[in-house]
Amino acid sequence: MNAVAEKDRVLDLKAVANEPVRYVDLSIGDPKLRKQLLAAVEKTLRSGQFILGSEVERFERRFAEFCGVHHAVGVANGTDAIALMLRGLGIGGGDEVITAPNSFLASASAITLAGATVRFADVVEKTYTLDPQRVEEAITPQTRAILTVHLTGNPADMQALSEIAERHGLVLLEDAAQAVGAKCAGKSVGSLGRAAAFSLHPLKNLSAAGDGGMVATDDDELAEWLSVARNHGLEDRDTCRFWSVNSRLDALQAALLNVKLDYLGQWTERHREIAKHYKERLSDVVELPEVDPADEPVYHTFVIRAERRDDLQAFLQSVGIETKVHYPIPIHLQPAAAGLGYRPGDFPVTESLANSILSLPIYPSLSDAQVERVASEIRRFYGA
Repeated sequence: MNAVAEKDRVLDLKAVANEPVRYVDLSIGDPKLRKQLLAAVEKTLRSGQFILGSEVERFERRFAEFCGVHHAVGVANGTDAIALMLRGLGIGGGDEVITAPNSFLASASAITLAGATVRFADVVEKTYTLDPQRVEEAITPQTRAILTVHLTGNPADMQALSEIAERHGLVLLEDAAQAVGAKCAGKSVGSLGRAAAFSLHPLKNLSAAGDGGMVATDDDELAEWLSVARNHGLEDRDTCRFWSVNSRLDALQAALLNVKLDYLGQWTERHREIAKHYKERLSDVVELPEVDPADEPVYHTFVIRAERRDDLQAFLQSVGIETKVHYPIPIHLQPAAAGLGYRPGDFPVTESLANSILSLPIYPSLSDAQVERVASEIRRFYGA
């Protein structure tokens, strides 16, 4: 760094030195975006169409194109997206689905809600995603599917998992809740397995003003079933084909998402810029996640692995920098998972990560000076 750049960096740091850095900022500060969102709300309110309808259909078409698949079906949330995806493929009672124990608990709960049994496999220490070797070891005669999780927005090793699925006659599915816009070897997440589930929760890179979810697939039969299953099993206003749930993506949310989808590319690039800065400044003091050079992650979260993690988090909090841990209790050790029979030590990589990972602030409105302040304070903690 030259003298002028260093001087500017110091001045920027001084300007934000006493300002808190929030972990996330969900407010809509961009006047142009806010104006477009309010116009979309006004248009929807005037239309009187609040359940499904043209806005949902338009978003589904655009989302399918974005993912590079034939179909996208809007549902109420990401958990329903997984559960309905499984049910639509006939996966339920007596079947096992292999997934990761270091994800958000919805990955496992959705499998249970579909009537199947969760079977965990440990993850790769450097990428936090399913370890293909451990997946193959976890397969039993009851295994029907692999639900891989693109955790933090980093694609899993889909080539290896695809080979395992094909070799054992299993269905490969994606939990892409954190990975909208990511690519794996040039292909978009959402197009890498039989089907993929997405969350549109406010914390996600592409977010609704509430809950929302999507299933992306090239499977015509599954897409048609999902379009009926999300709406009580109704094939028309008066005819119920089968008992099902009420899990529809609201028209108002779709209208907002149609606006936000136009911004997703620039938001993703901003996430990548922030991640690049963290990597450049922190590679010598903490452990950073590895990314396959052929992949393009979206950094839904930026997770470091740190010595004395709890002390570091407390220090950052003391200087006004908010961080999170995703996730402190692995799913297999949750009280809800007691019936699965897992014990501490069953998944050593996952348990080690839970004790050492820390998520740093990363969102489009985070300024360069704030990013540098986070990095500088972490370096100060480690005496670097």
